Amino acid sequence: MPAPQPEADLSGGAAGALDAATRERIEAAAFRKLVEHLRSRTDVQNIDLMNLSGFCRNCLSRWWQEAAGDAGVAVETPAAREVIYGMPYKDWQAQHQVEASAEQKAKFAQSNPGH
Repeated sequence: MPAPQPEADLSGGAAGALDAATRERIEAAAFRKLVEHLRSRTDVQNIDLMNLSGFCRNCLSRWWQEAAGDAGVAVETPAAREVIYGMPYKDWQAQHQVEASAEQKAKFAQSNPGH
């Protein structure tokens, strides 16, 4: 498993005036909306996300798994992926994943060396 991602300091801007519990509720709500958006955009492949942003649904599920571990909750990778995909990963792959084009693969190799 890759090294855990550092947690961003989100206390700046409008969040700076919030108490920690309120900020955490807002962050959680934003996360749930992101997950719902990704679930609804099954046309967007993980390789597209990686090529554009450097992360994909699998990365997001790994971050969720790491956060669970930090909270003392052991979660296996398939269960963490199901949180993000809304179904077992193998089912999502069968229903929505398409073979990446040569161009997508080349861009991925260039923009994500060693991944």
